[in-house]
Amino acid sequence: MQYKTIKGIQVPEIGLGTYKLHERECDFTVREALDLGYRHIDTAQMYKNEREVGEAIHVSTVDREEIFLATKIWHTNLEHDDVLHTTEESLRNLRTPYVDLLMIHWPNEQYNLRETIRAMLMLRDQGKVMNIGVSNFPLHLLKKANDEIRAPVFCDQVEFHPFIDQLDILDYVLDNDIMLTAYAPLAQGKVNESEALQEIGEKYGKSPAQIALRWLIEQENVVAIPKASSSEHLKENIDIFDFMLEDEDFDRIDNLVKNLRLVDPSFAPDWND
Repeated sequence: MQYKTIKGIQVPEIGLGTYKLHERECDFTVREALDLGYRHIDTAQMYKNEREVGEAIHVSTVDREEIFLATKIWHTNLEHDDVLHTTEESLRNLRTPYVDLLMIHWPNEQYNLRETIRAMLMLRDQGKVMNIGVSNFPLHLLKKANDEIRAPVFCDQVEFHPFIDQLDILDYVLDNDIMLTAYAPLAQGKVNESEALQEIGEKYGKSPAQIALRWLIEQENVVAIPKASSSEHLKENIDIFDFMLEDEDFDRIDNLVKNLRLVDPSFAPDWND
């Protein structure tokens, strides 16, 4: 495993996304991922699997201190006291005294962002949260949190794959030593349909998915959390550290059409504001 250093903290470049993993499948997948060398696990209150993730980590032979564990507060739980109470519940479910990263899952203008962050910082001061961050924050909201409110934002977790443009956020996180966590990094499997990624993969003896993940982590401050449930895909997703993309191949992926946003619920923010 290789790491990115953000604000002096090392974060594994490839993590396990656990969205839609439930019950025994979730428990088994997290256990197997840890056995294979994964050290970055991402969950959320909304995923309804924190208990299974926590159990898998608890029974693992991997020390808790070696794991970068992230969870997210659902967008209806952003009232100051709700942040405190639901995070405590998350910690109980995860069977851990702390999480390495606590994020706001989605922005919600019905709540005072400053008060939400104040509660998150209380948890950090109590040692229950090591770092705070945001998810699905477009640039204007990321700037509001980091510049206007002056919150110590560690991360913005956003949809990022070869078919979506996140250059504005990427430029900003580079300038501010913030991590960009790429979720849906395989575009929900659509990377496998790309002729360009197939051709590049043949050159390196890698799959289109491995090429997409390599393209992501070769960018500064970017880590990726592909979801996988089969042993084959778990192994494939971390077998990307034995090669580097040549400039012409990296540029070819850069130049793919980038207009595919896959995650856009009714409560999503204005992405272009």
